[in-house]
Amino acid sequence: MTKFITKIGLLCSVLTVGGHVLAQDTTEFTPSGKLWGYAFADLAYKGSGDTINNGGRGGSNQYTKIPVNENLLQFRRIYLGYDYNISKKFSAEFLLAAEDDVAAGILGQGTGDVLADNKFSPYVKLANIRWKNIYRNADFVFGQQNTPGFAKTGKNNQTAEEIWGYRSIERTITDIRRTPSFDFGASLQGTFDKKGNFGYIAMVGNGQSAKPENDIFKAFYGDIFAKFMNKKLVVDIYQDYQKLNWTDVVAQKAGQFHHDRALTKLFIGYTVPKISVGVEAYMNTLMGDLQVTGKDGKTYYRTTKAMGVSAFVKGRIYKDRLGFFARYDTYDPSGNLENVTSDAALKPVKYTALTAQYDPTTKESFATFGFDYTPIKNVHIMPNVWVNTYDCALSGSGTQPYSLNANGTSSKGTDAVYRLTFYWIYGK
Repeated sequence: MTKFITKIGLLCSVLTVGGHVLAQDTTEFTPSGKLWGYAFADLAYKGSGDTINNGGRGGSNQYTKIPVNENLLQFRRIYLGYDYNISKKFSAEFLLAAEDDVAAGILGQGTGDVLADNKFSPYVKLANIRWKNIYRNADFVFGQQNTPGFAKTGKNNQTAEEIWGYRSIERTITDIRRTPSFDFGASLQGTFDKKGNFGYIAMVGNGQSAKPENDIFKAFYGDIFAKFMNKKLVVDIYQDYQKLNWTDVVAQKAGQFHHDRALTKLFIGYTVPKISVGVEAYMNTLMGDLQVTGKDGKTYYRTTKAMGVSAFVKGRIYKDRLGFFARYDTYDPSGNLENVTSDAALKPVKYTALTAQYDPTTKESFATFGFDYTPIKNVHIMPNVWVNTYDCALSGSGTQPYSLNANGTSSKGTDAVYRLTFYWIYGK
């Protein structure tokens, strides 16, 4: 009798467990979505400004050509996003963004994301679908998406922007030069191991960011990363390549016009709860980007190389209420410039960079520091200082007078802005 009761008990247990498993297997997936966003804005005062070229050095930097003693109350970014889980295998991402209501330094003239009447306006920044686990430990993403240098694979911080964590203060050093942070394309994002310590992202895109395709060329992006010491140490290597122009001859028959860009970047970051440090270094080779007028009156195209290094530290001073951050960048876009300007056969009369963010005449150094007061989660109030210094890249008089004093010697200049930045997050 005892054995019979024991068998009945075991049978009931098996049926109970089996029924539970069956119930789990037959549970239907419930689609769900989440609305989220954030914004950051400043109360800012420009205390000093560069005077060379009417303060125009720095290209599309936020405060280029803003008059000295100008005060600003302005948004620098507003996000409104929606993430939707379609099924266990598919999810979608959508993001509207309005950014840089004042860029290139002309107040009230619609130089940022503004309409014809100068009202701040959003655009579609992200719109993509993700096919999860298309093969082992890998997702396929199609549509407008973050490029590999800015995309996130797994739950842990991986990119320079994530570990820096203060996009509300300034872009990363490659983002400042408009290395594409998002693009329309297709990508594979995956890891080589289950723990996500080693991974990759490969992508092909239009190379136009939020704009429609306007040429036959594609941009190619790749990224590999490794995480060590229980994911505290991150090493990330990024590469991209894009043809910009590829014609047989220029108008004045001075030779072929082959114009492309190829950027290589290394980032190393270390992060623990109380402090994070990081170093990001890159080199961008721009073939045919320097348009040169020779003494013979013909147009020639020459290659330049730009290098940049960024180092930052951030940490907590008092629990989650008060933190600090500091960063220093150095940027030199003048690689090969001296060879061009001193070319005895070419004898350049003038030259200009085709890529505005890579004017090879001007070196820059950037610094920022400040404090992060967080009265409640997702609300940040950050007093900070933003300083960008310019210097002539040429050792002699060169052919670019806007980088020189009237007496022909190189000149330094500084844009310095003092800000109180407000950053708030909603839906997360």
